[in-house]
Amino acid sequence: MNILILGATGFIGSVVAARLAADGHAVTGLGRNPARANLKQPAINWRRADLSRMTKPEDWEELLQGQHAVINCAGALQDGLSDDLAATQADAMLALYAAAKRSQPLIVQISARTAGAAGDLPFLATKRRADEALAASGLPHLILRPALVLGRNAHGGSSLIRALAAFPLTLPLTHAQSPVETLSVDDVAEAVSQAVSGDLRGDIVLAADEVLTLADLVRLHRQWLGLPPARVISLGAWLARPVTWLADAAGLLGWRSPLRSTAMTVMSEGVKSAKAESGLAATSAAATLSANPSGVQDLWFARLYLLKPLVITGLSAFWLLSGLIPLLALEKASAHFLPFMPDAAAMALTFLTCLIDIALGAAVLVRPLAGHALLGMLAVSLAYLTGGTLLEPALWLDPLGPLVKVLPSILLTLTALATLDER
Repeated sequence: MNILILGATGFIGSVVAARLAADGHAVTGLGRNPARANLKQPAINWRRADLSRMTKPEDWEELLQGQHAVINCAGALQDGLSDDLAATQADAMLALYAAAKRSQPLIVQISARTAGAAGDLPFLATKRRADEALAASGLPHLILRPALVLGRNAHGGSSLIRALAAFPLTLPLTHAQSPVETLSVDDVAEAVSQAVSGDLRGDIVLAADEVLTLADLVRLHRQWLGLPPARVISLGAWLARPVTWLADAAGLLGWRSPLRSTAMTVMSEGVKSAKAESGLAATSAAATLSANPSGVQDLWFARLYLLKPLVITGLSAFWLLSGLIPLLALEKASAHFLPFMPDAAAMALTFLTCLIDIALGAAVLVRPLAGHALLGMLAVSLAYLTGGTLLEPALWLDPLGPLVKVLPSILLTLTALATLDER
């Protein structure tokens, strides 16, 4: 069969794509940045697409030609610079259903439980709107509602659980006793495979039979990482609010943190729902983890995950201050250039370098600009070192170390670049 997968570069979508390709289907994968996915999964026919801009039926007509099934694995947690929930999760899907009326492909929607404390938030409200429209469309369809999905890789909430599990000495948790149902990402891929090759239809909840607390799940991941047991410290929800506010602010700049308010609202009541009999088996959290033994790379990822935002904000503060402080005493700061150029030129050059530092410090906070800003930091740092060494080599011996301090900044910038990718 010819199968179109939306969000095929994501955590769930990449596994579903691999499974359907292994089943012998001709798979076309959609993603915003499919170049790297093409290197990792060359058997997939990759197409670049942004669902938030595909909100009219005609936007789908060419893509749907010859397709027997469409699997929607795309989604986002919260509105922000990089995500428009209404467009991506609702408007684009309604346009897809309208365009699919002619060819009647099977539509498989990877959704979520849309009731509860977070039910009226945009994340679940847009999911619910798309689900209801699909159920009423007359198209052959399956709506899958998986619990918390675990796998060999991690993304979003599962990444945060690994990071919390690697926390030193203690495990500080909010909503530690909230119930959590889980399943393996391979269970989702199996359900999709059955839907494509058989008659699995309707609205199905996918979850293992066990129900863990969040604390139990974090402890299980800590054991999987090979770390000794640690005491869980339950934190009041009010203690997490400043972190949530910062995470929401970061979302407005394009950073998709699992600590945003939507995720915290969902976790306040847990990830649990009434499970109707579906005939589909789901793998427990312990079995999922034991089938994928951790390596040192998993421990590195877990430890670096919560350090990454600190590294980015630290670099931003360093460059902003490096640009702002000299502006407070511009004449004094420009004195280093006076032996080599006129006073006006020295002042102009100092002012220009301050603006460059400020621009880089601000740009690195904006997710779409962060990679370019980090590369700019490296280039400017090397230019400062080269210029300082040629024009005033004695600065290497300065007790305040203006040149020496650039070296750890370069190393921190390289660390940020190495951890920048989210998928």
